[in-house]
Amino acid sequence: MPNLNRRKFLQSTGSAFALGSTVLGFPHIAGAAKKRVVVIGGGVGGSIAAKYIAKGDSSIEVTIVEAKPSHHTCFMSNEVIGGDRDISTIEFGYDKFASHGIKVVQDKATAVDPVAHKVTTAGGVTLEYDRLVMSPGIALKWETIEGYDEAAAEIMPHAWLAGQQTALLRKQLESMDDGGLVVLAPPGNPFRCPPGPYERAAQIAHYFKHHKPKSKILILDAKDKFSKQGLFMQGYKKVYGDMIEWVAGADTGGGVTSVDPKAMKVSTDFDEHKVAVANIIPPQKAAQIAHDADLTDDSGWCPVDLGTFESKRHKDIHVIGDAGIITGMPKSGFAAGTEAKVVASAVVSMLQEKESGVNSYANACYSIIAPDYGISVVAVYKLAADRSKIEKMSGGLTPADATPEALKREVQYAYSWFKNMTAEMFG
Repeated sequence: MPNLNRRKFLQSTGSAFALGSTVLGFPHIAGAAKKRVVVIGGGVGGSIAAKYIAKGDSSIEVTIVEAKPSHHTCFMSNEVIGGDRDISTIEFGYDKFASHGIKVVQDKATAVDPVAHKVTTAGGVTLEYDRLVMSPGIALKWETIEGYDEAAAEIMPHAWLAGQQTALLRKQLESMDDGGLVVLAPPGNPFRCPPGPYERAAQIAHYFKHHKPKSKILILDAKDKFSKQGLFMQGYKKVYGDMIEWVAGADTGGGVTSVDPKAMKVSTDFDEHKVAVANIIPPQKAAQIAHDADLTDDSGWCPVDLGTFESKRHKDIHVIGDAGIITGMPKSGFAAGTEAKVVASAVVSMLQEKESGVNSYANACYSIIAPDYGISVVAVYKLAADRSKIEKMSGGLTPADATPEALKREVQYAYSWFKNMTAEMFG
């Protein structure tokens, strides 16, 4: 498969993903009855889908339902944990949505009636829809690690839902003594942001290198391999020496099996570790609203048609982002943004009773190992002929022999990506 450099990646995805040409340009249907689209979730998928549906046809009434008054991005939250970024820089509000003709309901969606085509909120608001787009994100499967529940997470944070947990983990790292052990426990696949735990280990090590050099990081993985593994392991060694140790699932018995928050102990089938800080990231599933709406299967995720992201369980409901079973693509922020534009195109076409165009899909993921050391993976995809998966057409990784200058540029690319993504979400 050919390597895809960044310039060619941007050229191949430019109009479809940066400007949304797959959505823009749909004709307004004069005299048509006003159509209603409700979007549940104000993260990457929901915010971009809402904006591109509104751009695609201004006659569509678009309402987004989001419980939180502001959104903390998961991407770049590891820099907050590592101390190089203030948490305020990853927090964004929804005040600009009105300028796009989008109504924001600041409330929690609690029920979906797929027969009556209605969404109900905790505050008692009922919203009717012609099409519903759900991008509700994830829920944590507390029951999978003995001793780990919501109360335990206040002592051993997961920090996998950005915001308060991000700040808590940062505070614990600042408070611990030099020479302490940090255990980081990534879950098995699938889960949100596959490279995230390994970037986090590097960001913690960056803080330790300058402030607590006697401390160690132990990654007790549930898996035997992980995203961008070769590049991460190379970066760990180059920048941090022996400060980070990774232990594969085969050598842990499948990861952390139990925790004791009071004693600050973390256990696998083979070992018990006394820790200063524990970052326990449990297995995940689609958010609870997706389960309550009968959109999930036995896997805990939502099966969808990969061309339109319409639910395979209920008509007129589309699921995108981490909650969906998007076979062939990772559960990443960029992927969710791509899916949002594809679903916007599909929704506008369906409401206008037109055929959807041919869609493209893309992903780009940056990881910052140190302030001058970044790595990335990019890929372009297409829908398989039988619609069973989204197939990779081309892609590339940061070369293992990349120069120091190239690794520095990767960090700048990451910051540019963050700026552009958040502008597209909330600008």
